[in-house]
Amino acid sequence: MKSVYPVIFTETENVILVEVPDFQILTEGKDMADAIAMARDAIGIVGISREDHGEAIPVPSQMSQIKISNGTFAKEGESFLSLVDIDFLVYRKQMDNKMVRRNVTLPNWLNREAEKAHINVSKVLREALISVLEIGR
Repeated sequence: MKSVYPVIFTETENVILVEVPDFQILTEGKDMADAIAMARDAIGIVGISREDHGEAIPVPSQMSQIKISNGTFAKEGESFLSLVDIDFLVYRKQMDNKMVRRNVTLPNWLNREAEKAHINVSKVLREALISVLEIGR
């Protein structure tokens, strides 16, 4: 699910201050590329956290609804409004890649055959689930 959110960037002498009004996020970056990456990362973290807690992800505001002069950092430097995109599904796959242990019951004869053939049963199961669920890697 790809979305695009308006973000207020405020340039100061040392950093770029970042505000994502739809999520009430404040962060910063050392330069513009870093500020965009930090905004995208913060939106991704908060978005998937909300999903995990059964909360809705905010619908992106229209840029015309955002008033830069009302921004948290409006008095800190020159501010401008831009858009940052995020694909929550892709972000979740990148961030939630830890392995979990599952017990699987197999007939003994099948387990012996897999061991003789030096087959990694966990890998086969993982690949089968990806195929059956029709999930792209």
